[in-house]
Amino acid sequence: MTIRSGRPLRVRGLHVRLAYVVLAVATIVLGLIVHFRGGALGPAARDAMGDAIWAAMIAWWVAAIVPGSSLRSRSVAAVTICFAVELSQLYHTPALDTFRRTTIGQLTLGSGFDPRDLVSYAVGVLAAALLERTVRSWRVERVHDAGW
Repeated sequence: MTIRSGRPLRVRGLHVRLAYVVLAVATIVLGLIVHFRGGALGPAARDAMGDAIWAAMIAWWVAAIVPGSSLRSRSVAAVTICFAVELSQLYHTPALDTFRRTTIGQLTLGSGFDPRDLVSYAVGVLAAALLERTVRSWRVERVHDAGW
């Protein structure tokens, strides 16, 4: 199967994956800025914003892995991953707790269960989905206006 440019569809798919990876990496950078430099936000706002950004990053990684899946199924998968990571914070072993005390451990697995984080995750995935839907609608309008 080819697209109008004559290029194989898999090349287009590679570009789509790359776009999601770029979004994920940009989101990581944003999250690190909020984490390390977001003191002016206050602890509660910084925590909620950091969790929402983390969830958006998970949504972008899911999209990079399965770009052909529907936005809805990718969003459900991202929220499920986020919720699973949060629920995993109820499980403790000495090795896991030691890892969670490191910067990378805290950024990837968190440090303690907080049910409020579940709301932040849902907001972050929703924001990523709305951003994607908006960009897609702009692209469709642009292609339509160009007469493709």
